[in-house]
Amino acid sequence: MLVFFSGGAQTIKITLSGRIKDGHTQLPLSFVNVGLKSMKDSSFVAGTVTDDDGLFKIAALNSGSYLLIISFIGHQKKSQEVLIGQLSSFLDLGVILLQPEVKNLSEVVISAKQESLSSKMDKKTFNMADQLSQGGGSVLQAMKNLPGISTSADGKLMLRGSDKVSVLIDGRQTALTGFGGQAGLDNIPASAIERIEIINNPSAKFDANGNAGIINIIYKQHKQEGWNGKVGLTTGVGVLWEKKENLPGIRPQYQGTPKINPSLSLNYRKNKLNTFMQADWLYTQTLNRNEFATRIYDTGEVIRQQVKRNRNTSYATLKAGADWNPDEQNVFSFSGLFNREKIIDRGDVPYFNEDLSARQRLWQFLEDEVKYTATATASYQHKFKQPGHLLNAGFNYTFHREDEQYFFTNIMPAFTGEDAFKLLSDERVSDLTVDYQRPLKHGRVEAGLKLRNRTIPVNMQFFPGLNSPLDVNAGGWADYKETIPALYGNYVFESAKIELEAGMRLEYVKVNYEVNPNHPTYKSSGYDYTRPFPNLRFAYKLNAQNKLSVFYNRRVDRPNEVDIRIFPKYDEPELIKVGNPGLRPQFTNSLELGYKNNWTKGSFYFAIYQRNTEGTISRIATQAPGSNLIYNVFQNAGQSSNTGGEMVVQQEMTPWLNINLNANIYQNKIDAFTVENLYPVPVVYTAGKDELISGNVKLNGQFKILKFAEMQLTGIYLAPDLLPQGRIASRFSLDFGLKKSLQKGKGEVFLNGTDLLNTLQIKKTIQGNGFHLISTDYYETQVFRLGYSYKF
Repeated sequence: MLVFFSGGAQTIKITLSGRIKDGHTQLPLSFVNVGLKSMKDSSFVAGTVTDDDGLFKIAALNSGSYLLIISFIGHQKKSQEVLIGQLSSFLDLGVILLQPEVKNLSEVVISAKQESLSSKMDKKTFNMADQLSQGGGSVLQAMKNLPGISTSADGKLMLRGSDKVSVLIDGRQTALTGFGGQAGLDNIPASAIERIEIINNPSAKFDANGNAGIINIIYKQHKQEGWNGKVGLTTGVGVLWEKKENLPGIRPQYQGTPKINPSLSLNYRKNKLNTFMQADWLYTQTLNRNEFATRIYDTGEVIRQQVKRNRNTSYATLKAGADWNPDEQNVFSFSGLFNREKIIDRGDVPYFNEDLSARQRLWQFLEDEVKYTATATASYQHKFKQPGHLLNAGFNYTFHREDEQYFFTNIMPAFTGEDAFKLLSDERVSDLTVDYQRPLKHGRVEAGLKLRNRTIPVNMQFFPGLNSPLDVNAGGWADYKETIPALYGNYVFESAKIELEAGMRLEYVKVNYEVNPNHPTYKSSGYDYTRPFPNLRFAYKLNAQNKLSVFYNRRVDRPNEVDIRIFPKYDEPELIKVGNPGLRPQFTNSLELGYKNNWTKGSFYFAIYQRNTEGTISRIATQAPGSNLIYNVFQNAGQSSNTGGEMVVQQEMTPWLNINLNANIYQNKIDAFTVENLYPVPVVYTAGKDELISGNVKLNGQFKILKFAEMQLTGIYLAPDLLPQGRIASRFSLDFGLKKSLQKGKGEVFLNGTDLLNTLQIKKTIQGNGFHLISTDYYETQVFRLGYSYKF
């Protein structure tokens, strides 16, 4: 069964605690009887006695209204109503005083009703084991089918029409997913992942970046006693036939692309020590890009081109660690992750005239890139005597190396040139965090701090050949330096009718970008700011099944280092991408109204939202004067807004069919703006106001077709949407998955296929200064996979 909301398949369990003291002496009372009764039917729920310090705790409670009964020989019997909500896993009733008097305790025996579905609306949780149609693929591929997530024209994940998504791994930013970006998601094997969390309205506890929200990727980790583990193997094949044949005279596009993903996880737990290890290797061949485009210039010139990129990727990851519990109050955790990603791209970019009668140019390239990532994490948790009263401290260090080489063959009618460049980038990030949490009678308080230091030195070397088109003067070095200290506080309150979460995060950001002084266009730059980032969530419970909520937060999207990187990227020699050191952060205010309804076998969720952004970051394409070269440069394109509504319906139709329908309709609007692309020479671009209503619909059906067998069908429709300077056309795909348990539940075999009808392609139109571009990318979308795993 799919899990669509946090706790959707399991009720959140709460621990209730407090301290009993003598009302006269103020001394703690031990061996006091503490019991809970249901307010609904007065039946017994649970009971315990206090320890030597007068402390008691009752664990594994369901949300609801209870009567707390406290009795002790020589003291008056005391009772009080207790509301147990769903926002906090721990509640502290504080000090309870018993007045002296001799009374006997009457035994109480009751039970509480368990709520079938949590009505928390702060996040949605999805288990990777339930994503049958994407098993054996990458995390990026698996997340495309989740409710609320869509993809942009360049393959980035989007939440509610925005690709400004912060991606975390185990609650932390890492170089695997990018600090503020999504790099590497397409190469993390889904087999290594336990679950995915989607947080549209993050609290102040999270970093302020990512206006669309947070996606948190949780790696697998087992904690059973003794030895246990899981081994798996997945194979697959893609591109069974050509969607569109090549333009004349270039190397063949990949067909029958193989995929293989062996994986192994091990865990050993003994007494106070828990150790774990997860290893994955993913090898794929992919038709990564196969884009056909027509450029029409105001001069009347028409150029037809193709960008074909065959990609070979090998991706190896090893994650290991240990948890040590020297006693009940303290936990030390240590973990490390090492990753190596090897990419080989072989590309062909032919340029023809309008009727394909004459080839004007053939650009062939070989990209040889290796990325290394190593992370080390140490954390400490102190558990105070009061359950849920915690102090956490952690240090995380990340090293990421990008070693990239490009080799070009520039075939012109009159000559052939050989060109190359080499890029080396080393990223070092240190994060120190301290978090404090204390449960209260009706909620909790949270506070903490974080300090980040990040440096990225980059070196680019150009090696020009005959009549080279490369801008050799744009090479050299650039150093990115970032320092971010932050403080936050958060308060959670819950009563019978009201839920409240209010917090504030204060961040200071300082960025310096030092540039090679010989660069022909860009100079050293940077920025700093101190800003508060508030968040508020207020909910009113109409009854046990219905709830209304309102959310507000302010968030930021800081330019990543690659967004401001001064070096041009030449995988397309006539459509060149380059960063902008003058790029500044964009700030977004978000408001959301939500409604949630639960019933026995399903739920309904609806929200309307509004996001207003200042300094919108987007790529702007301009034509270089006197040539047909087009440069894509990041700019702050003024004000923009995103207004829409989202609906998620989950329903168990029959014992063998469970469906989930997700629909999102929104309007993207970009106000009129004027920017100046400085590279390679200043060009001013002015755009009028642009807006478009768009959206997407996803339908997931999960079927139980045989004993211990499940099948999933997923249909996705993406409506036409707004791009900077243009439009992207509608898209549709249909995926399926089949899974069957074997060997008394220890083994599992699955078969799945993506884009069964082979209909998914990306069509774009771009209007620039002096040109019009129309393109369609027939990249690899149809893949079939077969896999087996065994738990031991």
